[in-house]
Amino acid sequence: MALYITDDCINCDVCEPECPNEAIHEGDEIYEINTELCTECVGHFETSQCTEVCPVDCILVDPNHVETQEQLRDRFQQITG
Repeated sequence: MALYITDDCINCDVCEPECPNEAIHEGDEIYEINTELCTECVGHFETSQCTEVCPVDCILVDPNHVETQEQLRDRFQQITG
């Protein structure tokens, strides 16, 4: 599953540089995650780095983008070549 950022985001900017796929970007009001690039850090790390550093725990699994670990690994391969 891809991740998403809730309205609880305080725009602290700590998540964006942690994303190895550059899936996180500053939106109009809060940071946003591009679901086409998010692999939940599969292929890079054991855990999602953005969720590790978020001080308000506003990064959650997106129920609208349900994906298996295999699908996330495939996306990782596509992104990294």
